Amino acid sequence: MTDSNLIKTGVIGLGTMGQGMAANLQRSGALAGAWNRTRSRAEAFADEHNCTLFDDPTSLAAGCELIITSVSADNDLLQVVDQLLSGLALGKVVLDTSTVNSETAREAARRVTDRGALFLDAPVSGGSEGAINGTLAMMVGGDAATLDRLRPTLTAITNSVTHMGPVGSGQATKAVNQIMVAGINQAVTEALAFGQQQGLDMHKVIEVVGGGAAGNWFLDHRGKTMVNNSFTPGFKLALHNKDLEIIRQMAAQLGVELPIVEMTLADYRSLLNEGHGEEDISTLFHHKRDLFSDG
Repeated sequence: MTDSNLIKTGVIGLGTMGQGMAANLQRSGALAGAWNRTRSRAEAFADEHNCTLFDDPTSLAAGCELIITSVSADNDLLQVVDQLLSGLALGKVVLDTSTVNSETAREAARRVTDRGALFLDAPVSGGSEGAINGTLAMMVGGDAATLDRLRPTLTAITNSVTHMGPVGSGQATKAVNQIMVAGINQAVTEALAFGQQQGLDMHKVIEVVGGGAAGNWFLDHRGKTMVNNSFTPGFKLALHNKDLEIIRQMAAQLGVELPIVEMTLADYRSLLNEGHGEEDISTLFHHKRDLFSDG
């Protein structure tokens, strides 16, 4: 039996994050259907999860009360929003979980609200594991009452939903998160590369350090994989690079440069040129080990 508090939901964008969210919404009984630009990916998802596919964003918006978008870039979001506008109506909600510039979120909101619908910018954190397990952290900008109406449905995809303020606040909060992720990536990969060069048992290092003041999510979830030379993406380096470029633009508007962002972008540029863009961000470990090479 479907919970009567659940809202009929459609998901646009079936990348790693979108697939995880859509699968959990399907299990909860809230998913009305999905759409993805690459049809073959959508069909594979529909076959696996026995869900409906819509022919285009317009029909999805017309058939759903909540439209969740999960795309890779600012222009992608605005294009999708333009495609779904004619399917919107009073009271419908577009909730965007992508990571984009705050101003892009505000522009998307303007276009949606012009149709009488509502828009929330709701980027998420937690990587592919969080999307699969329904444990994402969601930071939301927009109308608080609208968010409260959605909370029963959103429990399928997140265990933490926090209202941050007006539209754009979610993306600003995600920018804070991504700066921290960059710094933590730098610290953990550099420290573990140093420890490896000291000839230590790195699995023991990770265990003991993780239980103290230096313990953190990234060390717990990526430490052992990186010292085992496994970089299967939980969060692709190319996507974090994109996010940091957005943050660089936001910082430039304030007339500042952020040292951690600039250092990480420089390191990522080298790794992208070496073909590591589709690997997890912990592939920065490659670069840190090179610091200890003889030549």
